[in-house]
Amino acid sequence: MNPTLRQMRALVALAKTGNFTLAAQYMHVTQSALSGLIKELEQTLGVRVVDRSTRRIALTETGNELYPLFSQMIDDLDRALANIADQAQLRKGIVRVAVPQLMACTLLPQVIAAWRTRYPDIRISLSDSPVEAVTTRVLSGETDFGIGPERDNAPQLEARELMEMPFEAVLPTDHALAKRRRLGWSDLAAHPLITLRGQFTERLLADMGRGRSSGSGNGSGNGGAAESTAGSADTLHEPTLRPAHEVTYMTTALAMVASGLGVTVCMPYAAPLVRLHGLRMLPLDAPVLTRRFFVYTREQRSLSPAAAAFIAFLFDWVGAAHNPAGALRPRA
Repeated sequence: MNPTLRQMRALVALAKTGNFTLAAQYMHVTQSALSGLIKELEQTLGVRVVDRSTRRIALTETGNELYPLFSQMIDDLDRALANIADQAQLRKGIVRVAVPQLMACTLLPQVIAAWRTRYPDIRISLSDSPVEAVTTRVLSGETDFGIGPERDNAPQLEARELMEMPFEAVLPTDHALAKRRRLGWSDLAAHPLITLRGQFTERLLADMGRGRSSGSGNGSGNGGAAESTAGSADTLHEPTLRPAHEVTYMTTALAMVASGLGVTVCMPYAAPLVRLHGLRMLPLDAPVLTRRFFVYTREQRSLSPAAAAFIAFLFDWVGAAHNPAGALRPRA
């Protein structure tokens, strides 16, 4: 006993209009087709749902019992289908993304602002996270996807490379090195270095020690190993930098640099925050060390239309020749 959706719609239309002719018009079918649907429904149920006479039609007791139930089911289904259609056409939806705290206060607000001019009804929920928590939030389903630096292979994650950027030095404008056009890593050795705890510093010092040639150490599209580096002829064979301070967030490091407590290194996308602190960024080489950033999604899990569209928008925005406010600067 499985009434079809068309049979249920026919009964609801007939109950609402009280007339076969009007009900047929309501459903955009012929009167005979509507009558056939009611007969099929009665055959399926094994009972009459409509009493017919030459003057009028009336729902039977069974018909009156089924009408509100069918009507509610159809309304719920129509609302759900309309909602899905709105999402598919990017007329509504929500995208949940996890990014490192520094990226959340520099790069992502600009991307979100650009997105809203095109899709004002799709909301972006931004989770600013410690770097190591980005992939955790993706795996747990708390967010649709995450953006973060390359990390060791993570099971159940898919990674697409978004961008590769070089480290740059950050120092006060009145610093002894501030008038230089670019710096080598050895130039920083005589000054207190402020870095981040954990893999940021560990990988940075390891990469400096290896002084790997250009292109070596790149991870696979599934997460990769340590951050990639691009070497130069004048590489460092021994780490010469020893952090004077290690903090959790780059925002803390920048505030400490602004207070004259040392120098730090970060990615070019942090330029808006660096300028906010009145600091200067300078390219670093000998060797040039880079870090790759990936978009992380759960393996074999489909994204919503809104999330897929936002990721495509993000790649286009990052890849554009000119970005708002100079958040992404070309490598020197």
